Amino acid sequence: MKRKILYIEDNDQNFYLVSYILGVQGHQVIRARDGREGIDLATNEGPDLILLDIQLPVMDGYATARELRRIPAVATTPIVALTSYAMAGDRERALEAGCTGYIEKPINPKTFTEQIRSYLPSGEATGGGS
Repeated sequence: MKRKILYIEDNDQNFYLVSYILGVQGHQVIRARDGREGIDLATNEGPDLILLDIQLPVMDGYATARELRRIPAVATTPIVALTSYAMAGDRERALEAGCTGYIEKPINPKTFTEQIRSYLPSGEATGGGS
């Protein structure tokens, strides 16, 4: 089932890899390059899932997640931190900020799609994908 996934990521290589893997699975991946743009796109596009880098320009991923949770239209949308922040406490900090899950970079392409599938809501796509 095709889903709309918003990936908030400023690094072109990271975005390309993730969008390629998810695109092969039939998902539509839209991109925001910073937290503020991500909030705007999430509000306007209504994605089924948000992937969120933590180290972002303008507004870091923690602040972005907290802000997204305040917006009724996306307050329940799963947000997965997709980050190279892998020190003790980073996962907890992301979850406390409002993330639903946490995946460390670099991703493992063999397990990534299954990890993403576990965060996608069951049932019909809500992101308007067809």
